[in-house]
Amino acid sequence: MVFKRIKNIIKKSFISKLFKRKKKIKVGFYGPPNAGKSTLANRISQDFTDEGFTVSSSIPHETREVVIKESVIIKKGDKEVEIDLVDTPGIATKIDYEDFLKHGLKKQEAKARAKEATKGVIDAIKWLENIDAVVMVVDAAQDPLTQVNVTILGNLESRGIPFIIAANKIDLKKASAHKIREVFPNYEVVGISAKTGKGMDYFYEKLIELVSKG
Repeated sequence: MVFKRIKNIIKKSFISKLFKRKKKIKVGFYGPPNAGKSTLANRISQDFTDEGFTVSSSIPHETREVVIKESVIIKKGDKEVEIDLVDTPGIATKIDYEDFLKHGLKKQEAKARAKEATKGVIDAIKWLENIDAVVMVVDAAQDPLTQVNVTILGNLESRGIPFIIAANKIDLKKASAHKIREVFPNYEVVGISAKTGKGMDYFYEKLIELVSKG
């Protein structure tokens, strides 16, 4: 009777570990508006599933709600991981409807867009509770030492969420992944162009490493 009970405990423990090991990892894409989060998420989806799943645009806060692409298998050499891609709204400390007027939106539409974008930022922060790893996307052609970037990094560190920094847009002349590394020397920084695909092979290696840590 005791032996049978021990056997059942071992069996349950094995099943529990098996399911835990097979848990899909949720990878969130975080960063300021127009850093290229959605472009990168789509690039990954296209590379491994032949289809995109989220919208990218030059208009800020085009992504105003969390969008998920489930069960994407990332392969590089003899390694592979299965993840859910979680594209999040751009994080901003201030959202002004007048910013949308500059892109041709009418006043009423701009105000509605700003309201949706504000809610999207709140939802993105809340979603960190469900995220296993993060790809923080920064614009390598812009000054990375901003309040938004520092705030995101602070949140990730305080929550103990593993992450890498994708220094995006290295296809631009004024872009510099080296500058991002100088500003954030204690973090893993990978230079990429989500638009052209430059640097993506190395990025996938680092993404698999990141996910495997969990």
